[in-house]
Amino acid sequence: MIRLALQIPNFSYGTGVAELYPTVIAQAQEADRAGFDAVFVMDHFYQLPMLGDPYQPMLEAYTALGGLAVATERVQLGTLVTGNTYRNPTLLAKAITTLDVMSQGRAVLGIGTGWFELEHKELGFEFGTFTDRFNKLYEALEIIVPMIEGRKATFSGSYYRVENATAEPRFRDRIPLLIGGSGEKKTIPLAARMFDHLNLIAGFDALRGKVDVVRRCCEEIGRDPATLETSTLVTVMVDDNLTEDMLPEDLRGRMIVGSAERIAEQLKTKVLDAGVDGVVLNLPTSLQGYQPGHITALAAALRPLVGGGV
Repeated sequence: MIRLALQIPNFSYGTGVAELYPTVIAQAQEADRAGFDAVFVMDHFYQLPMLGDPYQPMLEAYTALGGLAVATERVQLGTLVTGNTYRNPTLLAKAITTLDVMSQGRAVLGIGTGWFELEHKELGFEFGTFTDRFNKLYEALEIIVPMIEGRKATFSGSYYRVENATAEPRFRDRIPLLIGGSGEKKTIPLAARMFDHLNLIAGFDALRGKVDVVRRCCEEIGRDPATLETSTLVTVMVDDNLTEDMLPEDLRGRMIVGSAERIAEQLKTKVLDAGVDGVVLNLPTSLQGYQPGHITALAAALRPLVGGGV
């Protein structure tokens, strides 16, 4: 169950490189102690345009998660989300099963089509059309799912070919699958058919409608909608002196500011009351640096609202 999660969206903390990863560990450990269900990192090699310069610090996701596996005790660990285009499916299956072993059964496989064209162009990954990337994802799942369930994968498609591919060792029989997006023609129907968790990428005003689509897609295939967990990603800034009307208009649909208690109230109104099960929070540490205590305060305010946890 993932009702309250932390996403680490950047590694720019105003420190030198030697202090960079210890700062990542400190955030994950605070989330672990505070009662967050999961900690996610982005699967990117360059920083995203809306967050900073492309060449700001960016750690490789699965290497970073391996370190967090031994630095934390309880939180689930994964990406929000893995770009399928960046790794051969068999390599990804191996990476996620290894993370599950290292974390004693706390890995989550977040996966999506991949979308950041600059990364693909400069680093040599094939980008193609959106249809190409979605078809690649379909094929990759035909390989990854059997492998992480302990079955041999044999598949021959337009993009991938494997024969008796296996991933051992494994810690458990099944690793939870998470997908991000809100497309009503492809992403949500695919989530209803194959995934455990859907992270809805949508503004606050659109969430209720997206939840309705999730429910309908599940019911059309005979799945209980309650078995497909949903969340949405929200940027929050803990600062008692900030109010929503101080935000630029284009940020008000995805960002909340104020005290931890005020943020919790707004998340209940804008997200939970819309029917979304949980929230994934990120904090703009590139603006403030890591502020110890903010993650704990958010957990204390939100945990009673989202349920579950410890």
